[in-house]
Order: sequence, then C-alpha cells, then structure tokens
Amino acid sequence: MIYSRNAFSAPRDVPTVCVEHLEGAPLSFMTTAAALRMQTLTEPAAVIPTTTRTIKQFERIQLPGAPWRYAITSNGGNILVDGVPDMRWRIDIDAQVRAGGATLSEVNAELRSRIAESWVTKFRVADHLFNYLVVRPKEVPEGFLSEWGEWCRPRGWSASRQGRKIYTMPVAVCKSRAVQEVRRRLWENGELSHDSMTLAAGDGALDAEMLRTADCAIRPRHGELEQLNFTHPNLTITRASGILAGEEIINWFIKAAPPQDV
Repeated sequence: MIYSRNAFSAPRDVPTVCVEHLEGAPLSFMTTAAALRMQTLTEPAAVIPTTTRTIKQFERIQLPGAPWRYAITSNGGNILVDGVPDMRWRIDIDAQVRAGGATLSEVNAELRSRIAESWVTKFRVADHLFNYLVVRPKEVPEGFLSEWGEWCRPRGWSASRQGRKIYTMPVAVCKSRAVQEVRRRLWENGELSHDSMTLAAGDGALDAEMLRTADCAIRPRHGELEQLNFTHPNLTITRASGILAGEEIINWFIKAAPPQDV
C-alpha cells in the first residue's frame, strides 16, 4: 500500500502524499488518489492494517483511516488493540514458538555463523520474535537461502527473501492466524456478521498463507510473489506495478467490500 521513491515504478509526476517519515525525512508514499480512497474504504469495511513491520516501524506510518481499532504487526506476532499490544495474544504466540522447536537465540547464533559482512549490511531482531538480514543482493552466496531454509524447516522456522531483506520466521508467527483471531473478536462483539468476507492483499512470501485463506485476495504485479509466479483460485493480480498497483488494490477493495467485511 505504501512505497519508497525507489519503488514507485511510475511517472514522477504522479501526485503523491508522504505517509511515513524516518528521522524527519520523507520515506514512504501513496498516490494522492489512493490516500483519499483509503479513507473511504474504512466506511463499508473493518480495515485491519497487517504487516511484517515491528510495532515501532508501524507506528511511524500515518496511514489514511487511522486510528485503528485493530492492527497486526510483526508478521502476526503482535495484535494491537487501540494501539496497545495485546499481551494475551503475545504470550500465546511465544508459547507456540517455544513448543515449535528452536529458540530465537539458537536461530540467531546459527545464522550469525553463516553470514559475512561482505554481503550483510544489517542483522536485526524484530520484537523479540524473529530476525532479518539486510543484504547486498548481488553478493549473497549462491544457494544460501535454500541451505538456510533446509536448516530452519525441521526446527519450526522458515526463511524467505523480499528485496534486500532475508527473513527468518517461526512457523507459529503467521499473519493468517492473527487475521482469523481479529475476525473472531469482531464476530463476538457483533461488529461483523458470521457470513462476512475476508479480503486480503500482499506482495511477499510471508503474505502467501494470508492470501490463500482469504475469501478473495489481490497481489501486485511486482515483488516476491510476482517473482515466484504465485497464484491461487481466489487471487486477482493487478495490471499495474509499483505505486500505481497500490492505488489499483484500494480500488479493488472498495469494489469488492460490501458492508461489514474485513
């Protein structure tokens, strides 16, 4: 939904609005039309921002339509309720991660033994849940991702790459599970009917399960899922790529979302 200037892939004269700053500098943008329509989208539907970003990274964004009753961050590891992390959900997630295999400390130690400064520029631990590398894509050793994934899988973790980032994620930390939990709560408090549809959008491998389990989903014609040629019977693929795909996605949501959908 939001794009850095390097990811625009559109004429520079497209009107945009900045929705994220980092240390005072503009960082991420939407087209002006997308920002206005995003505000409109909150009227017929329960919109749940869902991201792999950490809580701190999510809080940098001024996404049109805020404040949010619910938001999902940390790839589903955290659910924010009126901006506050739901500790009951997080405690349950942490228990599932422990039961699933290797600990975050074990994964961090093993990964550090496999990387080098010649191709890794940053090693980050996100919300004490998972880690990610920022890499020089052309310098990543051939076969690294597949070999690292093979080590992770039997230990309850997965590895995926999106642009310059390589994520190592516990299987228990999953956006689709958090979306289903928020949907359940909306059912219970009467904000959604039980026959309401779930609509989803995403562009990375970490979004794939969420897209598959939604009633209807959309992805842009760029990103990791485009490279993987990801498709599914419920999936629409945008005509545009880059920032104009974000605008197209919002238009698709508005058209597809009858009242009381999420």
